[in-house]
Amino acid sequence: MKKSKALWTAFGVAAVPAAAVVAGSFYFYRLAVARAPKKFLDGDPGLQPNPDVQTETTSSRDWWNGQSFEHRQLLSGDGLKLHAYYLPAKKATARTAILAHGYSGDASIMSGVAKFYHEDLDMNILVPDARGHGRSEGAYIGYGWHERVDYLGWIRQMIAQDGPQAQIVLHGISMGGATVMMTSGEDLPPHVKAIVEDCGYTSVRAELEHQMKRMYKLPAFPMLPATEALTKIRAGYSFTEASALNQVRRCRTPMLFIHGSNDVFVPTSMVHELYEACPAEKDLLIVDGAGHGDSFLIDKAAYTSKVKEFLCTRLTEPAAAD
Repeated sequence: MKKSKALWTAFGVAAVPAAAVVAGSFYFYRLAVARAPKKFLDGDPGLQPNPDVQTETTSSRDWWNGQSFEHRQLLSGDGLKLHAYYLPAKKATARTAILAHGYSGDASIMSGVAKFYHEDLDMNILVPDARGHGRSEGAYIGYGWHERVDYLGWIRQMIAQDGPQAQIVLHGISMGGATVMMTSGEDLPPHVKAIVEDCGYTSVRAELEHQMKRMYKLPAFPMLPATEALTKIRAGYSFTEASALNQVRRCRTPMLFIHGSNDVFVPTSMVHELYEACPAEKDLLIVDGAGHGDSFLIDKAAYTSKVKEFLCTRLTEPAAAD
């Protein structure tokens, strides 16, 4: 009797932590993966906008709100209706920039870069709402992994529109940077001439491990593996397989890597790891003093000059000069 009671007591003690881990995995799944407002990011010191760039941000937003976008749709491979904003260049061209926004935002947060491509480089722009964001359907966020397949669909759509003369540039920031890097490892058509990634992470697992330590002071084990297992069941992917690092190792498209020197949300060290892993033609810009996603705003002149320089030899119609 005493032995039986001791066994049940031991089982109960072991079950409490296990139950806590299961409950925690559902909590972190809802927090980080499920489609929902991401209030936990409010006030994050690694994401606070620099007050010195407010004028530029307001100007870009005003420009975005003043455009007459065409609304495009794409049916994803798993049956989601995805949405994108399309704006043709002022002068007919087959050059298109397909942009990728970051985590918890929507297409409009790419307004500054969109304005740059449309107004300065005279390109068409296509700016999708990632699955689980904006006007696109989806109950979860893929952190770039499922989105990479969606972007192959957007690429095909632009080639169908512009024909064999189509020239496409992919440009993403934060999760969008990871998205275009993950896309880079796929079998891309030759119409994709260049990729620009800005402050993307090496892998979803590495980024979430970093955030658990930075934001919650928690070790990765056991909560991250438990949340990963739940994500595999509910969203169909694992944090480990969602690796930009593995994808850039297969990249054959010229890629420009950009990162802020003061980025603590996606550590600047990650861009050096990604850059070294990429076997394609490549270049690197570290923007001094820029935090996460701030490089375009902190040093717009250096940023746009580097992008123009990178694209000018890779597009048939040269990018606009300074």
